[in-house]
Amino acid sequence: MAAVLVVGALISAAGVALMVDLAGAAGFTIRHLTSKPLGSLPPGYAATPRGLQVYGLVVLAIGLLFMGVALAASAVVSGLALVGVGLVAFGFGSVFAIRGEIATSRSLKR
Repeated sequence: MAAVLVVGALISAAGVALMVDLAGAAGFTIRHLTSKPLGSLPPGYAATPRGLQVYGLVVLAIGLLFMGVALAASAVVSGLALVGVGLVAFGFGSVFAIRGEIATSRSLKR
């Protein structure tokens, strides 16, 4: 379970780096990844700084889920609490991301 904990910590660190633009991570990701068209789809919400922060929250939530599962093997209550926090963060982040993608899509159609 130590490997799952490490993977969760790394995923969480990546999410935090995107959320706070640590060492220019968000700007680099926008310039080189999310601002490029994906086949016939134009760049969407993730190509904006606010959108990348929201997706950073989703990545952080996934990392928290991994860490919670790993922690639950030895400390059940703490692990389940972390899983719960991860699920709530994932839910809110997903709703914000979907709303942002819809708003971006609607603005591109006009």
